[in-house]
Amino acid sequence: MAPALNGTSNGQVANPYSGFDHLKFTVTNAKQAASYYCTRLGFQHLAYRGLETGSRDVASHVVKQGDAIFVFESPIHPETMREMANEIARRGDGVKDVAFTVKDCRAVYAKAIARGAKSIKEPEEITDEDGTVIMATLATYGDVEHTLIERKNYKGIFLPGYKDSLTSLRYKDPLDAILPHVPLAFIDHVVGNQADGEMNPIADFYEKAFDFHRFWSVDDKQVFTEYSALRSVVMADPEERIKVPINEPAVGRKKSQIQEFVDFYGGAGVQHIAINTDDIITSVTNMKARGCDFLTIPASYYDTLRAALVTHNKVSKRPIVEDLDVLQSLNILVDYDENGYLLQIFTRPLEDRPTLFVEVIQRNNHNGFGAGNFKSLFESLEMEQDIRGNLTDMEPAAPSA
Repeated sequence: MAPALNGTSNGQVANPYSGFDHLKFTVTNAKQAASYYCTRLGFQHLAYRGLETGSRDVASHVVKQGDAIFVFESPIHPETMREMANEIARRGDGVKDVAFTVKDCRAVYAKAIARGAKSIKEPEEITDEDGTVIMATLATYGDVEHTLIERKNYKGIFLPGYKDSLTSLRYKDPLDAILPHVPLAFIDHVVGNQADGEMNPIADFYEKAFDFHRFWSVDDKQVFTEYSALRSVVMADPEERIKVPINEPAVGRKKSQIQEFVDFYGGAGVQHIAINTDDIITSVTNMKARGCDFLTIPASYYDTLRAALVTHNKVSKRPIVEDLDVLQSLNILVDYDENGYLLQIFTRPLEDRPTLFVEVIQRNNHNGFGAGNFKSLFESLEMEQDIRGNLTDMEPAAPSA
């Protein structure tokens, strides 16, 4: 059975969303985290907020590549930011806020609250010499939040309170001239992992509170290995500029990589960030040259793929033009249908905990999420789990009362 591609909302809801605005990570050391993403993934320093700009409680370093913007934030004084410090200590570095650019912040916020969303911060106008933004924040799964940002023709480098990056103010990073450019373009999707049984309630929440719709889905009859399985549904805004896949583990012989994430993160959270590129071969080649570490895909995957593509490329409207030997050398996965194909690759976890990782994806007239690769990807992830000692037997469910 093919994955369900549920399509658009047919224009029944006016779209208040313009797209992903940025992702905010809360981390133990924002300066070092930002430097890592610049060095390994090819981001560039953009903006800064900290003691030098009048921020007494937190330091924030903003990096950008293409239209993808990441903010790394740390508490300066753990005593005054105890909640943030405790949260980081509990679950490690991770994505705290998946921010959306919206056309009317107050309207989106009011509708979400009326439909049961929990408020973190009410709409507030914030102004500096570069203009005004309106921002509000809502809770979603785990400790993840969605900040709604209405920019109102704001002309500043990022948001009020941020200045040019300290790096650009003090010196130009000499690594920029040495390391190869990585042509990443924009945030394609952001994946949230849930505990077993939580996927559908979270999907229903996005439908009700944010007017998202079910764009794509797979279940454990489609995505499974000898040991583990998952279920996934992708939620999207009315015009499908924002896509939020929601995963949950399914019953299997061993602990799945979804359950491993939930265990080590301490609950639901952002599992991975997919970044779109028009040139995945150059992106991955240059990320590898920068020291970025990717999953290894077994040679048998490419043997099977070569045989299948003999027929596919004869009948497809969009045959695969990339050299398969090059894709194999880089461990890039391929998924396809009669209309097009996608290329994707996944980093190993970017933290010591097996939690957050990054996907690089190139779409060629293909809006899926690599369902044809899930089995091979799961098997690669299970090999990594086994090395970590986490591919363990599932504990039997407690007997019903």
